[in-house]
Amino acid sequence: MLKELIDNGALIGILLAFVVLCIVISYFVVKNSINRFLSEQQNKADNILKISKENARVIELEAKDESLKIMKETEAETQRRRLELSREEERLQKRRSEVDFRQERLEQREANLNKRQSAMDKRANEIEHMQEVHLIELQKIAQMTLEEAHDEMLQYAEKEARSDMVRIIRQIEAEARQEGEKRAREIIADAIQRVASDHVSTVTTSLVELPNDEMKGRIVGRNGRNIRAFEQAAGVDVIVDDTPEAVTISCFDPVRREVARLSLSRLILDGRIHPAHIEKILEEEQKQMDQTIAEAGEQAAFDADVPSLHPEILKVLGRLKYRTSYGQNQLSHAVETAKLAAVIAAELGANVEVCRTAALLHDLGKAIDHNTEGTHAQIGAELAKRYGVHPMIVNAISSHHHEIEQESVEAVIVEAADAISGARPGARREDLEQYIKRLRALEDIANSYKGVSQSFAIQAGREVRIIVRPEEIDDLAATRLARDISKKVEETMQYPGQIKVTVIRETRAVDYAK
Repeated sequence: MLKELIDNGALIGILLAFVVLCIVISYFVVKNSINRFLSEQQNKADNILKISKENARVIELEAKDESLKIMKETEAETQRRRLELSREEERLQKRRSEVDFRQERLEQREANLNKRQSAMDKRANEIEHMQEVHLIELQKIAQMTLEEAHDEMLQYAEKEARSDMVRIIRQIEAEARQEGEKRAREIIADAIQRVASDHVSTVTTSLVELPNDEMKGRIVGRNGRNIRAFEQAAGVDVIVDDTPEAVTISCFDPVRREVARLSLSRLILDGRIHPAHIEKILEEEQKQMDQTIAEAGEQAAFDADVPSLHPEILKVLGRLKYRTSYGQNQLSHAVETAKLAAVIAAELGANVEVCRTAALLHDLGKAIDHNTEGTHAQIGAELAKRYGVHPMIVNAISSHHHEIEQESVEAVIVEAADAISGARPGARREDLEQYIKRLRALEDIANSYKGVSQSFAIQAGREVRIIVRPEEIDDLAATRLARDISKKVEETMQYPGQIKVTVIRETRAVDYAK
């Protein structure tokens, strides 16, 4: 029994020793693994630290290079600005010297003027004294006081003026009885021809060319389905007549007419003409037209050097690209008027920006006057006022046709620039027949007066020169004749701009040496 216990105890001891040995071995194995792991991590950390130091050094070198580069550029810029400042200082010094020189000259001129003024005052006093002496002597000779002589002269001048007035009135009445009805018919016919000739065709219709006459049938469609759909969607009238290989689009709105023309041309090229496709093409062309109008307004503002206009005003301004007056494009006319107004304002010392902006926008109402009641000047002024345009500009727009009172010199300049742009030769179309008729009418008016020897219409009808008989018309009568002819031209003719009337009276004395 004891032996078994001893054997069991020995066995247990062996087992315990084995367990302890396993634990010791495991400890050393784990410790070794941990040491190896720590060593690897330390190596990795060292490598990372080394790489970081290398990168930091590279970055530091790059930063130094960049800072050196910036310093060099800064020094160069500083040197350049110093040179510019030096040049500017030299220029200012030179300008100061010139100003000082001019001031000295002005002071010297002022001193000379003061001396001349003193001499003139002294001379005026002497002349006044001599005049008093002469008046006293004349009164003694004429046995009449100054007031009595003045009254007699006035009575004589009044008598002469009344005689001339009676003669002119009788002459006008006689001419009116003889030519009144004939002249009235000519004026009415001339006015109708001016308003309703080529102008209407240019403004309200557009011609679309076709590849062949068979395309007319496709445009009309079965039972007129296609043409009705196109007219209803586009808001225009399509005229299909006997004109070979062409159809006409008619509409009072130039933008709508242009959209319809482009859409129909595109449909003809595409070949698919049916209601659904028509609506699609019209919608696309309308979007493209809106963009084109906006770009045209922006380009016009840029060309006229008028910045900071409201986008809605630019859109309306761009519509003038498709508006004409007697063949003159209204957008080009607006830009030209703005440039003319700027030049005039600069010469007269007026506000250039106000003149330039008002001149660019003076016909703004023409883009929408077919949709709104009122004159184009009033409509344009209301639109500009709605979008915050300066009151001086609004007044210049609304008063450029004298519908309201002009409140500033800038408004007068805008009116003058508008007249120059519209009245210059070649600005507006005028056919040969109307041109010859206007020149002949000018000469007929001048020749109708008594004492006129010859008359010539020159400068494209903007001036008429009249040569009178010197034995029948004196200098005073020549002045009255120029005024009477000017008034008669204003009353009986329609013309752009103004017409200069020049009366020439020449006296020649001839003798022979024998």
